[in-house]
Amino acid sequence: MAVKTDNYLMNINGEWVGQERETLDVVNPANGETVGTVPYGGEKEAEQAVDAAYDAFQSWSALTAHDRVGYLKKLNQLMLDHQEELAQLMTAEMGKPINESRGEVKYAATFIEWFAEEGKRVYGETIPTHATGKRLQVWKKPVGVVAAITPWNFPAAMLTRKMGPALASGCTVIMKPSSESPLTAVKLMELCEQAGFPKGVVNLVTGSSSKIAKVVMENSKVRKVTFTGSTEVGKTLIRQSADQVKKLSLELGGHAPLVVLDDADVDLAVKGTVASKFRNAGQTCICANRVYVQEGIYDEFVDKLSKKVQELKVGDGTDESVDIGPLINQDGLDKVKHHVEDATSKGATVVTGGEAITEYGGVFYQPTVVKDVNQSMVVMQEETFGPVTPVEKIASDEEAAKMANDTPYGLAAYVFTENVSRGTQLIEKLDFGIVGWNDGGPSAAQVPFGGMKESGIGREGGQEGIEEFVESQYVSIGMK
Repeated sequence: MAVKTDNYLMNINGEWVGQERETLDVVNPANGETVGTVPYGGEKEAEQAVDAAYDAFQSWSALTAHDRVGYLKKLNQLMLDHQEELAQLMTAEMGKPINESRGEVKYAATFIEWFAEEGKRVYGETIPTHATGKRLQVWKKPVGVVAAITPWNFPAAMLTRKMGPALASGCTVIMKPSSESPLTAVKLMELCEQAGFPKGVVNLVTGSSSKIAKVVMENSKVRKVTFTGSTEVGKTLIRQSADQVKKLSLELGGHAPLVVLDDADVDLAVKGTVASKFRNAGQTCICANRVYVQEGIYDEFVDKLSKKVQELKVGDGTDESVDIGPLINQDGLDKVKHHVEDATSKGATVVTGGEAITEYGGVFYQPTVVKDVNQSMVVMQEETFGPVTPVEKIASDEEAAKMANDTPYGLAAYVFTENVSRGTQLIEKLDFGIVGWNDGGPSAAQVPFGGMKESGIGREGGQEGIEEFVESQYVSIGMK
């Protein structure tokens, strides 16, 4: 199924707009070809979207939760009906292997489905009174207009994980997708329109991140910003939110450790490492970035991991047999090359991979395993965001915990051990919001997703995810 090159538009207050604007090219990193354009919107469009969402909030929030569920269920079904179209578009604009893109569309739809149901369970509370003649209650109210700013690496799931709870709780939404992969968001906006969402409830703006973010951070009509991206940008948003005490949900950078203890099932650990590390060519916020293996099984693990990695096929994501697609752009490739070169210059050894691939014409890098790394190397200190697995030898459980926590980030971690006591005690020491125990793929719509330390504020997904979009209002009722 070919993806046509086309001019895509923004949607504000139910109207497709931006025809008169300059455009941004959306480029397929697998071959450098332009697959579409979007308007280069800015402050004007952002203000219009804020006003539209603000005006729509009164009527949308006044609907019953059951009424809002109907719209979300229609959207969920439309996403499943258009799974192939969304997947092909996603692969074309950011290079993800087509089977992963199909999986992401299904995963993205689960957030709409989950929060459609969870919206009916935003319960208030009746509190036993302390005085005769009073009734004490807690009401839950939607926070208001929400701006959702999302990254390029999961262009569908990162939006629905924010849209789902916001819409289900009664908030209205302004979507700002990454300029690297905005086309999937445009298609999702089309599906929202088909699902019949009232004008202004969902709005889409594309273009200048700095100008659009400036508006949503300074406009008092926007009461919450939910953002997935770098810690550096997240810190800027925290500072900008201070003037209005704007509510924030931030899912920021990670540098996930993966620990393999000497009683682990080595084959399972290898399988989990490959699943975590090489998904989306290592360009995920929770992928394993540094691997610590106890010395008794170190050589066996490295050998088996290297053999599995050698089996991975690199190429254009439209090829059904491809496991690893391109990196998002040249900067991403340069970072991966720097990490590997720095490691080898300090004594590490490349077991497999270790080179950029130029024959395809895009920005590809070989799936790579590097052994004998240490903490002095950049690859163990910074998030690589590429298909490189550095493996370091450790002696004990205590060293594993110390090494794993030696980072300002705390998003995800992985532990492989067959011993319940050791696993429990190690995980209790880890400062990470998500832990996969003998599991390289812990994400799901029904669980809380988020980090500790500099990896963010708040949780997305699960019961906690919808609480981020409501306010608790305490009401004390005097009775005669």
